[in-house]
Amino acid sequence: MRLPVGYSDFKEIIDQKFDFVDKSLFIKEFLDDTSTKVAVITRPRRFGKTLNLSMLRYFLAAEVNGESTKGLFSNLKIAHCGNDVNGGNYISHQGQCPVIK
Repeated sequence: MRLPVGYSDFKEIIDQKFDFVDKSLFIKEFLDDTSTKVAVITRPRRFGKTLNLSMLRYFLAAEVNGESTKGLFSNLKIAHCGNDVNGGNYISHQGQCPVIK
């Protein structure tokens, strides 16, 4: 197994084909929660906070560091989980929001 120990950039993990736990349904929970204005993510050290935020960034932004994010999520659970609360496909949200990091 090739584990991404010490890696916190989502695209780098996907591009280098590391083995990792697919937590892309975190994006589904984030998009479905329409009542929250501000999301605060608190977890203990080494719990994947930075990697999850990197994944969210690559999902919402059309490009990161001048590279397109299209296709990064095609083999992950978020691409195959159906429709969101508004009736649209979750993957249709990819690349639709400005992201400030």
